[in-house]
Amino acid sequence: MTEVWVLRLFHRVSRDKRVSSHLALVARAFGARGMYYCGQRDPLIEETIEKVNSQWGGDFKIIYVDSYIKLIKKWKKEDGEVIHLTMYGIPVDKVIKTIRKSRKKKLVIVGGEKVPGIVYELANWNISITNQPHSEVAALAVFLHEFFEGKELYFEFKGAKLRIIPQERGKKVVELTN
Repeated sequence: MTEVWVLRLFHRVSRDKRVSSHLALVARAFGARGMYYCGQRDPLIEETIEKVNSQWGGDFKIIYVDSYIKLIKKWKKEDGEVIHLTMYGIPVDKVIKTIRKSRKKKLVIVGGEKVPGIVYELANWNISITNQPHSEVAALAVFLHEFFEGKELYFEFKGAKLRIIPQERGKKVVELTN
């Protein structure tokens, strides 16, 4: 399966902690291998993801980077592809088959504050989920769902201590013995 990572641009501790945490949680649950973030370093987001991995399994990584431009250029130099989610891009349904067909590792960029033009230039694809203002969390979820063709709904996470048992009503969580 193609390796997918997310890059969250311009995290601001005072303003974005919930959004950035939710981006990481969505990336993890929907099949990404990890998330890079730049802007302000936030140990709380890193701790949150470590706790989630500990309880719910998996080895999703969250990594702070000083320079998003260096990361993007390095990613491309190492034969990876860059997908920038923006409401100004080409609709996802027009390009998802082409993106999916390539087995190169993917870096999916989601913005924070205003995204500089260089991101649009460096991306292999600038794609939109809709051409209307919306949440970057929603855009990432829809993109990953389309990319993995719904298979992410059934991924199992190794090392999980907890697992939800789906049911029509109520909540059932079981503790697993490893």
